[in-house]
Amino acid sequence: MVISKASSESDVSIHSTFASRYVRTSLPRFKMPEASIPKDAAYQIINDELMLDGNPRLNLASFVTTWMEPECDKLIMASINKNYVDMDEYPVTTELQNRCVNMIAHLFNAPLGDSEAAVGVGTVGSSEAIMLAGLAFKRKWQNKMKALGKPYDKPNIVTGANVQVCWEKFARYFEVELKEVKLKDGYYVMDPVKAVEMVDENTICVAAILGSTLNGEFEDVKLLNDLLMAKNKETGWDTPIHVDAASGGFIAPFLYPELEWDFRLPLVKSINVSGHKYGLVYAGIGWVIWRNKEDLPEELIFHINYLGADQPTFTLNFSKGSSQVIAQYYQLIRLGYEGYKNVMENCRENAMVLKEGLEKSGRFNIISKDVGVPLVAFSLKDSSRHDEFEVSDMLRRFGWIVPAYTMPPDAQHVTVLRVVIREDFSRTLAERLVIDILKVLRELDTFPGKIPVATVEEKHPGKTKLFANKSAEEIGRAITTHWRKFVMEKKKMNGVC
Repeated sequence: MVISKASSESDVSIHSTFASRYVRTSLPRFKMPEASIPKDAAYQIINDELMLDGNPRLNLASFVTTWMEPECDKLIMASINKNYVDMDEYPVTTELQNRCVNMIAHLFNAPLGDSEAAVGVGTVGSSEAIMLAGLAFKRKWQNKMKALGKPYDKPNIVTGANVQVCWEKFARYFEVELKEVKLKDGYYVMDPVKAVEMVDENTICVAAILGSTLNGEFEDVKLLNDLLMAKNKETGWDTPIHVDAASGGFIAPFLYPELEWDFRLPLVKSINVSGHKYGLVYAGIGWVIWRNKEDLPEELIFHINYLGADQPTFTLNFSKGSSQVIAQYYQLIRLGYEGYKNVMENCRENAMVLKEGLEKSGRFNIISKDVGVPLVAFSLKDSSRHDEFEVSDMLRRFGWIVPAYTMPPDAQHVTVLRVVIREDFSRTLAERLVIDILKVLRELDTFPGKIPVATVEEKHPGKTKLFANKSAEEIGRAITTHWRKFVMEKKKMNGVC
Protein backbone atom coordinates (compact mmCIF):
# COMPACT_ATOMS: atom_id res chain seq x y z
CA MET A 1 0.00 0.00 0.00
CA VAL A 2 1.28 3.46 -0.90
CA ILE A 3 0.54 5.72 2.05
CA SER A 4 1.49 9.07 0.55
CA LYS A 5 -0.72 10.65 -2.09
CA ALA A 6 0.50 11.26 -5.64
CA SER A 7 0.83 14.95 -6.43
CA SER A 8 -0.71 14.51 -9.86
CA GLU A 9 -3.49 12.10 -10.67
CA SER A 10 -4.55 13.73 -13.94
CA ASP A 11 -1.80 12.18 -16.05
CA VAL A 12 -0.19 8.76 -15.80
CA SER A 13 2.80 9.77 -17.92
CA ILE A 14 6.01 11.71 -17.35
CA HIS A 15 6.81 14.02 -20.26
CA SER A 16 10.40 14.91 -21.11
CA THR A 17 11.60 18.47 -21.70
CA PHE A 18 15.26 18.73 -22.72
CA ALA A 19 15.34 14.92 -22.60
CA SER A 20 13.37 14.94 -25.84
CA ARG A 21 16.78 15.23 -27.50
CA TYR A 22 17.20 11.56 -26.51
CA VAL A 23 13.68 10.18 -26.21
CA ARG A 24 10.43 11.25 -27.86
CA THR A 25 7.93 9.08 -26.02
CA SER A 26 6.63 9.81 -22.54
CA LEU A 27 7.35 7.44 -19.66
CA PRO A 28 4.68 5.71 -17.56
CA ARG A 29 4.37 7.42 -14.18
CA PHE A 30 3.47 4.46 -11.98
CA LYS A 31 4.72 1.46 -14.00
CA MET A 32 8.22 0.42 -14.94
CA PRO A 33 8.85 1.34 -18.59
CA GLU A 34 9.23 -1.53 -21.05
CA ALA A 35 12.39 -0.23 -22.69
CA SER A 36 15.58 1.35 -21.42
CA ILE A 37 16.36 5.03 -21.99
CA PRO A 38 19.76 6.79 -22.24
CA LYS A 39 21.38 7.70 -18.92
CA ASP A 40 21.40 11.40 -19.91
CA ALA A 41 17.65 11.34 -20.44
CA ALA A 42 16.98 9.58 -17.13
CA TYR A 43 19.12 12.14 -15.32
CA GLN A 44 17.47 15.09 -17.06
CA ILE A 45 13.91 13.89 -16.42
CA ILE A 46 14.53 13.36 -12.70
CA ASN A 47 16.56 16.54 -12.31
CA ASP A 48 13.78 18.60 -13.89
CA GLU A 49 11.19 17.20 -11.49
CA LEU A 50 13.42 17.80 -8.47
CA MET A 51 13.62 21.50 -9.33
CA LEU A 52 10.19 21.88 -7.73
CA ASP A 53 11.43 20.67 -4.34
CA GLY A 54 12.16 23.35 -1.77
CA ASN A 55 15.70 24.61 -1.11
CA PRO A 56 17.02 22.57 1.87
CA ARG A 57 19.03 25.56 3.12
CA LEU A 58 15.82 27.60 3.41
CA ASN A 59 13.85 24.79 5.05
CA LEU A 60 13.64 26.30 8.52
CA ALA A 61 11.21 23.62 9.65
CA SER A 62 13.90 20.96 9.82
CA PHE A 63 16.54 20.25 12.46
CA VAL A 64 18.39 18.02 9.98
CA THR A 65 21.82 19.01 8.66
CA THR A 66 21.81 20.33 5.09
CA TRP A 67 25.50 21.23 4.60
CA MET A 68 28.81 19.49 5.19
CA GLU A 69 32.37 20.23 4.10
CA PRO A 70 33.40 19.01 0.61
CA GLU A 71 36.05 16.72 2.14
CA CYS A 72 33.33 14.90 4.07
CA ASP A 73 31.15 14.73 0.96
CA LYS A 74 34.03 12.90 -0.73
CA LEU A 75 34.27 10.39 2.11
CA ILE A 76 30.52 9.81 1.91
CA MET A 77 30.61 9.13 -1.83
CA ALA A 78 33.65 6.87 -1.48
CA SER A 79 31.89 4.70 1.12
CA ILE A 80 28.33 4.83 -0.18
CA ASN A 81 28.57 1.22 -1.43
CA LYS A 82 29.69 -0.24 1.91
CA ASN A 83 27.15 -2.23 3.90
CA TYR A 84 27.41 -1.12 7.51
CA VAL A 85 26.20 -4.47 8.86
CA ASP A 86 28.98 -6.48 7.20
CA MET A 87 31.47 -6.01 10.02
CA ASP A 88 33.85 -8.75 8.93
CA GLU A 89 34.23 -7.32 5.44
CA TYR A 90 34.50 -3.70 6.61
CA PRO A 91 36.26 -3.89 10.00
CA VAL A 92 37.54 -0.32 9.85
CA THR A 93 34.00 1.05 9.48
CA THR A 94 33.00 -1.03 12.51
CA GLU A 95 35.96 0.40 14.41
CA LEU A 96 34.92 3.96 13.51
CA GLN A 97 31.40 3.25 14.78
CA ASN A 98 32.81 1.99 18.07
CA ARG A 99 34.97 5.09 18.39
CA CYS A 100 31.92 7.29 17.84
CA VAL A 101 29.95 5.39 20.52
CA ASN A 102 32.77 5.89 23.02
CA MET A 103 33.28 9.56 22.18
CA ILE A 104 29.57 10.28 22.60
CA ALA A 105 29.39 8.23 25.82
CA HIS A 106 32.22 10.29 27.31
CA LEU A 107 30.53 13.47 26.11
CA PHE A 108 27.43 12.38 28.07
CA ASN A 109 29.53 11.58 31.17
CA ALA A 110 29.00 7.81 31.13
CA PRO A 111 30.63 6.19 34.19
CA LEU A 112 33.41 4.43 32.30
CA GLY A 113 36.78 3.28 33.56
CA ASP A 114 40.00 4.10 31.69
CA SER A 115 39.94 0.90 29.62
CA GLU A 116 36.19 0.25 29.72
CA ALA A 117 34.25 0.29 26.44
CA ALA A 118 30.96 2.14 26.19
CA VAL A 119 27.70 0.36 25.36
CA GLY A 120 25.83 1.81 22.40
CA VAL A 121 24.98 1.50 18.74
CA GLY A 122 24.60 3.61 15.64
CA THR A 123 21.06 3.78 14.25
CA VAL A 124 19.27 5.18 11.22
CA GLY A 125 18.11 8.12 13.37
CA SER A 126 16.70 8.90 16.80
CA SER A 127 13.47 7.09 15.96
CA GLU A 128 15.23 3.74 15.74
CA ALA A 129 17.36 4.65 18.76
CA ILE A 130 14.22 5.31 20.82
CA MET A 131 12.67 2.02 19.70
CA LEU A 132 15.79 0.14 20.85
CA ALA A 133 15.99 1.97 24.17
CA GLY A 134 12.28 1.41 24.76
CA LEU A 135 12.61 -2.32 24.03
CA ALA A 136 15.48 -2.58 26.51
CA PHE A 137 13.38 -0.92 29.23
CA LYS A 138 10.38 -3.10 28.45
CA ARG A 139 12.39 -6.33 28.56
CA LYS A 140 14.14 -5.38 31.83
CA TRP A 141 10.77 -4.52 33.41
CA GLN A 142 9.21 -7.79 32.18
CA ASN A 143 12.10 -9.83 33.56
CA LYS A 144 11.79 -8.09 36.93
CA MET A 145 8.00 -8.59 37.12
CA LYS A 146 8.34 -12.27 36.13
CA ALA A 147 10.90 -12.78 38.89
CA LEU A 148 8.48 -11.22 41.38
CA GLY A 149 5.62 -13.39 40.13
CA LYS A 150 3.59 -10.35 39.08
CA PRO A 151 1.65 -9.59 35.84
CA TYR A 152 3.85 -8.22 33.07
CA ASP A 153 1.32 -7.65 30.29
CA LYS A 154 0.48 -3.96 30.85
CA PRO A 155 3.66 -1.87 30.68
CA ASN A 156 3.43 1.91 30.41
CA ILE A 157 5.76 4.80 29.76
CA VAL A 158 5.37 8.36 31.06
CA THR A 159 6.15 11.30 28.76
CA GLY A 160 5.04 14.84 28.12
CA ALA A 161 2.42 15.56 25.45
CA ASN A 162 5.19 17.42 23.61
CA VAL A 163 7.09 14.27 22.61
CA GLN A 164 7.95 13.57 19.00
CA VAL A 165 5.72 11.13 17.12
CA CYS A 166 8.32 8.34 17.33
CA TRP A 167 7.35 7.85 20.98
CA GLU A 168 3.75 7.30 19.95
CA LYS A 169 4.98 4.85 17.33
CA PHE A 170 7.00 2.93 19.91
CA ALA A 171 4.00 2.71 22.26
CA ARG A 172 1.65 1.51 19.52
CA TYR A 173 4.04 -0.84 17.73
CA PHE A 174 5.34 -2.53 20.88
CA GLU A 175 2.11 -2.45 22.92
CA VAL A 176 3.13 -0.07 25.68
CA GLU A 177 0.62 2.36 27.16
CA LEU A 178 1.70 5.97 26.65
CA LYS A 179 0.82 8.13 29.66
CA GLU A 180 1.17 11.76 28.64
CA VAL A 181 1.51 14.76 30.94
CA LYS A 182 -0.69 17.43 29.36
CA LEU A 183 0.74 20.87 28.66
CA LYS A 184 -0.71 24.17 29.78
CA ASP A 185 -0.67 27.74 28.56
CA GLY A 186 2.80 29.19 29.05
CA TYR A 187 4.37 25.85 30.03
CA TYR A 188 5.02 23.73 26.95
CA VAL A 189 7.17 20.90 28.32
CA MET A 190 6.59 17.98 30.69
CA ASP A 191 6.02 18.97 34.31
CA PRO A 192 8.33 16.65 36.36
CA VAL A 193 6.01 16.79 39.38
CA LYS A 194 2.99 15.61 37.38
CA ALA A 195 5.12 13.03 35.54
CA VAL A 196 6.27 11.39 38.78
CA GLU A 197 2.67 11.39 40.07
CA MET A 198 1.68 9.31 37.01
CA VAL A 199 4.39 6.70 37.61
CA ASP A 200 3.17 3.32 38.88
CA GLU A 201 4.61 -0.17 39.26
CA ASN A 202 4.06 -0.86 35.55
CA THR A 203 6.04 2.16 34.35
CA ILE A 204 9.05 0.93 32.39
CA CYS A 205 10.63 4.40 32.32
CA VAL A 206 9.98 8.14 32.26
CA ALA A 207 11.12 9.83 29.05
CA ALA A 208 12.50 13.36 29.34
CA ILE A 209 13.11 15.56 26.31
CA LEU A 210 16.31 17.59 26.02
CA GLY A 211 15.13 19.98 23.34
CA SER A 212 11.40 19.91 22.68
CA THR A 213 10.44 19.81 19.01
CA LEU A 214 7.78 22.45 19.72
CA ASN A 215 9.86 25.24 21.24
CA GLY A 216 13.39 23.89 21.77
CA GLU A 217 13.10 23.99 25.56
CA PHE A 218 15.09 21.59 27.75
CA GLU A 219 13.03 19.65 30.29
CA ASP A 220 14.27 19.64 33.89
CA VAL A 221 15.89 16.20 34.00
CA LYS A 222 17.66 16.96 37.30
CA LEU A 223 14.38 17.72 39.09
CA LEU A 224 12.76 14.65 37.50
CA ASN A 225 15.66 12.50 38.73
CA ASP A 226 15.41 13.84 42.30
CA LEU A 227 11.62 13.43 42.51
CA LEU A 228 11.74 9.95 41.01
CA MET A 229 14.51 8.84 43.39
CA ALA A 230 12.32 9.91 46.32
CA LYS A 231 9.34 8.00 44.91
CA ASN A 232 11.44 4.90 44.23
CA LYS A 233 12.73 4.97 47.79
CA GLU A 234 9.19 5.33 49.13
CA THR A 235 7.65 2.57 46.99
CA GLY A 236 10.54 0.18 46.54
CA TRP A 237 10.37 0.53 42.77
CA ASP A 238 13.36 1.32 40.56
CA THR A 239 11.72 3.31 37.75
CA PRO A 240 14.48 4.65 35.43
CA ILE A 241 14.79 7.63 33.10
CA HIS A 242 15.52 7.77 29.39
CA VAL A 243 16.64 11.11 27.94
CA ASP A 244 15.55 11.85 24.38
CA ALA A 245 18.39 14.21 23.47
CA ALA A 246 17.74 13.99 19.72
CA SER A 247 18.09 17.76 19.31
CA GLY A 248 19.90 18.86 22.47
CA GLY A 249 22.48 16.12 22.95
CA PHE A 250 25.06 17.84 20.77
CA ILE A 251 24.17 21.28 22.17
CA ALA A 252 24.04 21.06 25.97
CA PRO A 253 27.60 19.69 26.47
CA PHE A 254 29.05 22.66 24.57
CA LEU A 255 26.76 25.56 25.53
CA TYR A 256 25.66 24.47 29.02
CA PRO A 257 28.35 22.11 30.37
CA GLU A 258 27.22 22.62 33.99
CA LEU A 259 23.64 21.55 33.24
CA GLU A 260 22.99 18.11 34.77
CA TRP A 261 20.82 16.05 32.42
CA ASP A 262 22.98 13.08 31.39
CA PHE A 263 24.64 10.06 33.06
CA ARG A 264 25.72 12.25 35.97
CA LEU A 265 22.17 11.61 37.20
CA PRO A 266 21.90 8.05 38.61
CA LEU A 267 18.46 7.22 37.18
CA VAL A 268 19.39 8.11 33.60
CA LYS A 269 19.99 4.68 32.06
CA SER A 270 20.03 5.50 28.33
CA ILE A 271 20.28 8.50 26.03
CA ASN A 272 19.57 8.89 22.33
CA VAL A 273 20.91 11.66 20.11
CA SER A 274 20.53 12.49 16.41
CA GLY A 275 23.84 12.70 14.63
CA HIS A 276 21.98 14.16 11.67
CA LYS A 277 20.76 17.16 13.67
CA TYR A 278 23.29 19.10 15.70
CA GLY A 279 25.75 16.23 15.31
CA LEU A 280 26.19 17.98 11.93
CA VAL A 281 25.78 14.94 9.64
CA TYR A 282 23.36 14.51 6.72
CA ALA A 283 20.10 12.67 7.38
CA GLY A 284 20.32 9.02 8.36
CA ILE A 285 22.36 8.68 11.56
CA GLY A 286 21.41 8.46 15.22
CA TRP A 287 22.96 7.03 18.38
CA VAL A 288 21.74 5.34 21.54
CA ILE A 289 24.05 4.99 24.54
CA TRP A 290 23.41 2.92 27.66
CA ARG A 291 24.80 3.76 31.08
CA ASN A 292 26.42 0.35 31.42
CA LYS A 293 26.20 -3.19 30.10
CA GLU A 294 23.57 -4.27 32.64
CA ASP A 295 21.06 -1.78 31.21
CA LEU A 296 20.93 -3.58 27.86
CA PRO A 297 19.47 -7.10 28.25
CA GLU A 298 21.72 -9.65 26.58
CA GLU A 299 18.75 -11.52 25.05
CA LEU A 300 18.04 -8.54 22.77
CA ILE A 301 21.46 -8.83 21.12
CA PHE A 302 21.72 -11.23 18.17
CA HIS A 303 24.94 -12.95 17.18
CA ILE A 304 25.39 -13.93 13.53
CA ASN A 305 28.28 -15.53 11.66
CA TYR A 306 27.03 -15.94 8.10
CA LEU A 307 28.85 -12.80 6.95
CA GLY A 308 32.14 -14.08 8.37
CA ALA A 309 33.16 -13.76 12.02
CA ASP A 310 30.78 -13.56 14.98
CA GLN A 311 28.92 -10.26 14.75
CA PRO A 312 26.67 -8.96 17.55
CA THR A 313 23.79 -6.83 16.30
CA PHE A 314 21.01 -4.87 18.00
CA THR A 315 19.06 -2.98 15.36
CA LEU A 316 15.55 -2.95 13.94
CA ASN A 317 16.86 -3.15 10.40
CA PHE A 318 19.79 -5.03 8.95
CA SER A 319 21.58 -3.68 5.88
CA LYS A 320 22.30 0.04 5.64
CA GLY A 321 25.00 2.33 4.27
CA SER A 322 28.21 3.13 6.12
CA SER A 323 28.49 6.70 4.85
CA GLN A 324 26.77 8.46 7.75
CA VAL A 325 28.81 6.62 10.39
CA ILE A 326 32.01 7.66 8.63
CA ALA A 327 30.70 11.21 8.27
CA GLN A 328 29.96 11.34 12.01
CA TYR A 329 33.49 10.24 12.84
CA TYR A 330 34.84 12.89 10.45
CA GLN A 331 32.90 15.63 12.26
CA LEU A 332 33.94 14.45 15.72
CA ILE A 333 37.67 14.46 14.93
CA ARG A 334 37.56 17.41 12.51
CA LEU A 335 35.79 19.80 14.85
CA GLY A 336 36.62 18.44 18.27
CA TYR A 337 35.17 20.02 21.39
CA GLU A 338 36.34 23.49 20.36
CA GLY A 339 34.80 23.28 16.89
CA TYR A 340 31.41 22.04 18.09
CA LYS A 341 31.37 24.76 20.74
CA ASN A 342 32.06 27.43 18.10
CA VAL A 343 29.28 26.14 15.83
CA MET A 344 26.72 25.98 18.64
CA GLU A 345 27.63 29.44 19.94
CA ASN A 346 27.25 30.86 16.44
CA CYS A 347 23.83 29.21 16.07
CA ARG A 348 22.74 30.67 19.41
CA GLU A 349 23.92 34.16 18.42
CA ASN A 350 22.02 34.00 15.12
CA ALA A 351 18.91 32.84 16.97
CA MET A 352 19.19 35.91 19.21
CA VAL A 353 19.44 38.17 16.13
CA LEU A 354 16.21 36.71 14.79
CA LYS A 355 14.48 36.87 18.17
CA GLU A 356 15.43 40.51 18.74
CA GLY A 357 14.28 41.45 15.24
CA LEU A 358 10.88 39.86 15.83
CA GLU A 359 10.57 41.48 19.27
CA LYS A 360 11.31 44.94 17.81
CA SER A 361 8.37 44.56 15.45
CA GLY A 362 6.02 44.45 18.44
CA ARG A 363 3.83 41.92 16.63
CA PHE A 364 4.97 38.65 18.19
CA ASN A 365 5.15 36.74 21.47
CA ILE A 366 8.33 34.66 21.78
CA ILE A 367 7.50 31.11 22.90
CA SER A 368 11.01 29.62 22.88
CA LYS A 369 13.55 29.97 25.69
CA ASP A 370 17.05 31.43 25.62
CA VAL A 371 18.42 28.20 27.14
CA GLY A 372 17.68 25.32 24.81
CA VAL A 373 17.98 24.39 21.16
CA PRO A 374 18.92 27.43 19.02
CA LEU A 375 15.54 28.07 17.49
CA VAL A 376 12.92 30.80 17.69
CA ALA A 377 9.28 29.82 18.24
CA PHE A 378 6.85 32.72 18.13
CA SER A 379 3.17 33.56 17.76
CA LEU A 380 1.17 36.61 16.76
CA LYS A 381 0.08 38.88 19.59
CA ASP A 382 -3.10 39.59 17.66
CA SER A 383 -4.44 36.78 15.47
CA SER A 384 -8.02 38.04 15.31
CA ARG A 385 -7.71 39.18 11.67
CA HIS A 386 -4.94 36.93 10.33
CA ASP A 387 -3.20 33.90 11.79
CA GLU A 388 0.17 32.17 11.83
CA PHE A 389 -0.84 29.73 9.08
CA GLU A 390 -1.28 32.65 6.68
CA VAL A 391 2.12 34.04 7.61
CA SER A 392 3.70 30.63 6.99
CA ASP A 393 1.89 30.27 3.66
CA MET A 394 2.92 33.71 2.37
CA LEU A 395 6.56 33.30 3.41
CA ARG A 396 6.86 30.53 0.82
CA ARG A 397 6.70 33.24 -1.85
CA PHE A 398 10.14 34.33 -0.67
CA GLY A 399 11.44 30.75 -0.59
CA TRP A 400 11.23 30.37 3.20
CA ILE A 401 9.74 27.19 4.67
CA VAL A 402 8.59 28.19 8.17
CA PRO A 403 6.14 25.75 9.80
CA ALA A 404 3.03 26.83 11.68
CA TYR A 405 1.39 24.36 14.08
CA THR A 406 -0.84 24.13 17.11
CA MET A 407 0.45 22.97 20.48
CA PRO A 408 -0.59 19.55 21.88
CA PRO A 409 -3.26 19.16 24.62
CA ASP A 410 -4.01 21.11 26.79
CA ALA A 411 -2.46 24.06 24.98
CA GLN A 412 -3.94 23.39 21.53
CA HIS A 413 -5.39 26.90 21.37
CA VAL A 414 -1.83 28.24 20.95
CA THR A 415 -0.52 28.43 17.37
CA VAL A 416 3.20 28.80 16.80
CA LEU A 417 5.67 29.58 14.01
CA ARG A 418 9.12 28.04 14.43
CA VAL A 419 12.49 28.81 12.85
CA VAL A 420 15.31 26.30 13.50
CA ILE A 421 18.78 27.84 13.38
CA ARG A 422 21.27 25.41 11.85
CA GLU A 423 24.96 25.84 11.09
CA ASP A 424 24.21 26.99 7.54
CA PHE A 425 21.79 29.74 8.64
CA SER A 426 23.80 32.96 8.77
CA ARG A 427 23.21 36.29 10.51
CA THR A 428 22.51 37.80 7.08
CA LEU A 429 19.77 35.24 6.46
CA ALA A 430 18.32 35.92 9.92
CA GLU A 431 18.12 39.65 9.15
CA ARG A 432 16.63 38.94 5.72
CA LEU A 433 13.98 36.66 7.23
CA VAL A 434 12.87 39.39 9.65
CA ILE A 435 12.52 41.80 6.70
CA ASP A 436 10.43 39.28 4.75
CA ILE A 437 8.21 38.49 7.75
CA LEU A 438 7.49 42.20 8.18
CA LYS A 439 6.68 42.46 4.46
CA VAL A 440 4.20 39.60 4.83
CA LEU A 441 2.57 41.28 7.84
CA ARG A 442 2.20 44.60 6.00
CA GLU A 443 0.57 42.81 3.08
CA LEU A 444 -1.75 40.84 5.35
CA ASP A 445 -2.77 44.10 7.03
CA THR A 446 -4.25 45.23 3.69
CA PHE A 447 -6.42 42.11 3.41
CA PRO A 448 -9.85 41.82 5.04
CA GLY A 449 -9.78 39.98 8.35
CA LYS A 450 -11.28 36.57 9.04
CA ILE A 451 -15.08 36.56 9.15
CA PRO A 452 -16.73 34.62 12.00
CA VAL A 453 -18.97 31.78 10.77
CA ALA A 454 -21.89 33.22 12.75
CA THR A 455 -21.62 36.45 10.74
CA VAL A 456 -21.59 34.55 7.44
CA GLU A 457 -24.73 32.59 8.40
CA GLU A 458 -26.49 35.78 9.51
CA LYS A 459 -25.83 37.60 6.22
CA HIS A 460 -25.99 34.56 3.91
CA PRO A 461 -28.32 31.89 5.35
CA GLY A 462 -27.33 28.36 4.37
CA LYS A 463 -23.84 29.29 3.17
CA THR A 464 -22.17 27.81 6.25
CA LYS A 465 -23.10 24.34 4.95
CA LEU A 466 -19.99 24.77 2.81
CA PHE A 467 -17.99 24.53 6.03
CA ALA A 468 -19.58 21.35 7.35
CA ASN A 469 -17.13 18.96 9.00
CA LYS A 470 -14.28 21.49 8.71
CA SER A 471 -12.16 22.71 11.61
CA ALA A 472 -12.06 26.37 12.63
CA GLU A 473 -8.58 26.57 11.15
CA GLU A 474 -9.72 25.19 7.77
CA ILE A 475 -12.71 27.55 7.72
CA GLY A 476 -10.54 30.55 8.47
CA ARG A 477 -8.05 29.64 5.78
CA ALA A 478 -10.81 29.04 3.20
CA ILE A 479 -12.34 32.45 3.88
CA THR A 480 -8.93 34.14 3.79
CA THR A 481 -8.08 32.49 0.47
CA HIS A 482 -11.41 33.65 -0.98
CA TRP A 483 -10.85 37.25 0.11
CA ARG A 484 -7.26 37.28 -1.05
CA LYS A 485 -8.36 36.12 -4.50
CA PHE A 486 -11.07 38.77 -4.53
CA VAL A 487 -8.60 41.55 -3.59
CA MET A 488 -6.05 40.43 -6.18
CA GLU A 489 -8.71 40.39 -8.91
CA LYS A 490 -9.72 43.92 -7.97
CA LYS A 491 -6.10 45.01 -8.22
CA LYS A 492 -5.83 43.50 -11.70
CA MET A 493 -8.99 45.30 -12.86
CA ASN A 494 -7.67 48.61 -11.57
CA GLY A 495 -4.25 48.13 -13.15
CA VAL A 496 -2.85 49.74 -16.26
CA CYS A 497 -1.94 47.61 -19.28
